[in-house]
Amino acid sequence: MENPNIAKCCYNQPWFVLLVFSVFCIQFLRFDYLALTGRKSGVTVLDNNHANAIISSQSSQSHDISSEFSNDTISPLPHSPPININVVNETDKAVTEKELEVETEVDSCLGRYIFVHDLPSRFNKDLIENCGLITRGTDKNMCPYLENLGFGPQIENPENVWLNSSWFLTNQFLLEVIFHNKMKKYECLTNDSSMASAVFVPFYAGLDMSMYLWGFNISVRDSASISLVKWLVEKPEWKRMLGRDHFLVTGRIAWDFRRQTDNESDWGSKLRFLPESKNMSMLSIESSSWNNDLAIPYPTCFHPSKDGEIFQWQDQVRRQKRRYLFSFAGAPRPEYQNSIRGKIIDQCLASRNQCKLLDCNYGATNCDNPVNVMRVFQSSIFCLQPPGDSYTRRSIFDSILAGCIPVFFHPGTAYAQYTWHLPKNYSKYSIYIPVKDISEWKINLNETLLGISEDRVSALREEVIRLIPRVVYADPRSRLETLEDAFDIAIKGILKRIESVRIMTREGKDPSVGFADGDDYKYTFSPYGGGI
Repeated sequence: MENPNIAKCCYNQPWFVLLVFSVFCIQFLRFDYLALTGRKSGVTVLDNNHANAIISSQSSQSHDISSEFSNDTISPLPHSPPININVVNETDKAVTEKELEVETEVDSCLGRYIFVHDLPSRFNKDLIENCGLITRGTDKNMCPYLENLGFGPQIENPENVWLNSSWFLTNQFLLEVIFHNKMKKYECLTNDSSMASAVFVPFYAGLDMSMYLWGFNISVRDSASISLVKWLVEKPEWKRMLGRDHFLVTGRIAWDFRRQTDNESDWGSKLRFLPESKNMSMLSIESSSWNNDLAIPYPTCFHPSKDGEIFQWQDQVRRQKRRYLFSFAGAPRPEYQNSIRGKIIDQCLASRNQCKLLDCNYGATNCDNPVNVMRVFQSSIFCLQPPGDSYTRRSIFDSILAGCIPVFFHPGTAYAQYTWHLPKNYSKYSIYIPVKDISEWKINLNETLLGISEDRVSALREEVIRLIPRVVYADPRSRLETLEDAFDIAIKGILKRIESVRIMTREGKDPSVGFADGDDYKYTFSPYGGGI
C-alpha cells in the first residue's frame, strides 16, 4: 500500500520533480558537448573515428569490413601496459615514423655473413713467423714479400710507370695471406656461426706445402692437412652441413694438393683427397678438374686504396701508345714435349719490330721486376698467353692490368678457370687460337693478328680495361666505394655456391651429388669452337 506521507510530499511539491529532471538534462547535454568538442584527451580520437565511419557509411552503400576495426577497437595485449591514444604533434609523429623505418630496415648482410674459424697458430701465424723456411724453389727469401699485409715491399717509381703509391712487389704464392687480411675487414663478419652463410678456414696450405716440397717424406707433407680436418670435424660449425659451407684459399695451383698416390717421389700433398676435405670448397690461382676446386685471379702488383686510383690507371692505359703488335713475357719449356712456347718465341724474334720478347728464362731477372713487365705490356696491342708449367699464368692478369688484349691457345688457361671474374663470352676480351698439339702449329702470328680489324681491337681493349677492377685485390686498409675487386667477386661466388647446396638440401636432394665430382671435359677444346 502506498505510503501516504510520500505521496503527499510529492503531490504537494511538483517543483521537486521538475528540478531533478532539469539537472539530469543539463548533465546529459554537457557530456555530449564535451565528447563532440574533444575537451578531454583520449576522447577525440575515438569520436572522430566514429564520426568518420558514419560519414563513410552515408556516402557509400558498400561497406569495407576493415573500417569497423578502427583505433577505438584496439585493446592492450595481455601483460602489457595500457595503450595511450593521446594526440601527438607533428614532431613526435616524424620521430615515430623514423624509428619504425629503422626497425623495419632489411639487414644488408642477410645471406652474406661469414664466420672465420680461429685456427691454432700452426696453421697460419706460425708459418708467417717462420717465413725464412718458405722457399719459392729458388734461393730468395720470402720474408720481405710478407710486408704490407702480404702485398710485399712498395715499388719505387723512378721511371714514372705508376700513377700512385699503390704498387707493390707482390708474390703470387701469398694469395692466401692477402685474402685472409682482406677477410679481416669484410663488412659482414659474424662471431655467431649460426647466422653465417659461409665458414672461412684461414689455413695457409700453400705456405705449409712450400716448407716441405723438397727433401721431406709424404707423412711430413700431409701432417698439417690431416691435423686440420681432424680439428674442423670436432667443431659444431662442421656438423651443420658436414663442411659443405666451409671454404679455404691458397696461393698455389689446386693440383699441388691432389697427390694421387703415396709414392714418396710424387709431387705435393693429398689435402684435397682427404674425405673431409672433399666437402670443402677451395679457391686457388688455378683450379683442378674437380668441381670443389675453383679459380680466382692471381694477385698482381696493383693494390688500389680508392676508386679514383683505378679510374686514373684505366685512363692512362686507355691513352697509351702501343708500338708493338704483340709481345711475350716468358721462357721456353723444352722439357715439355708439347709446349708451343718455342714456336711463339721463334715467331716473335722473326717478326722484328712487330713483337717484343721479355726473356724470363731461368736465371734472368727481367720478369721479377714489375716495371719491366708493365712497360712491355703497356706498349703492346696483344699479349700472348700460352700454358707454362701448368695451364694458367700470372701474366694473364698483368696483361689485363696493362690494357693489353690476351691471346690464349688453350681453354684451360682462362676460359675454364676464372668463370666468376671474366666474361663467359671470351671473344669480348680476348683472342683464341686453339692449338691442341704442337704438330698442328700452322699459325703465322704476325699475319693472324694484323688481320683483326681496328674496330674489334678497340672494342676488345675497352672490355679489357673495364675488367681491371675485377682482377685486382684492393688494399684492405681502405675500402672501394663503387667498384668490386677480385675479393668481392670471389665472396659473391662462394656464397652463391654454398646457397645452391642449401637449396638442394631443402628440396630433399643429396647435396653431395656433383659437389666434388671430377669433370673430365673441363679442359677439352670442343666447347670453345675454332677461335679467333
